[in-house]
Amino acid sequence: QVRLVESGGGLVQPGGSLRLSCAGSGIAFSSRVLAWYRQAPGKEREIIATIEDTGIINYADSVKDRFTISRDDAKNTMYLQMNNLKPEDTAVYHCNTLPPIQNFWRQGTQVTVSS
Repeated sequence: QVRLVESGGGLVQPGGSLRLSCAGSGIAFSSRVLAWYRQAPGKEREIIATIEDTGIINYADSVKDRFTISRDDAKNTMYLQMNNLKPEDTAVYHCNTLPPIQNFWRQGTQVTVSS
């Protein structure tokens, strides 16, 4: 079965850190552009970070200098290191390709930033 599975979310206090993982099965990460997305309550899903197979990285302004995206194609895994988390980072985080493949949207991993 081809799928992406996110993990690593949780409840953290403002200023804290989390590391998300995205494990792919049935799909080769190499040569694909990968991305982290998030959807906050009542808001549309947004792209927050992308990473190309060449290593080119882009971040949304809202997470720049706080989040770090990385990938390990040998392990078919992508990561998102999130530092200095803010309450406005509370959302369900998803990984997918860019452009996204509809069948890859799953439940994601919940990140809640609250004191």
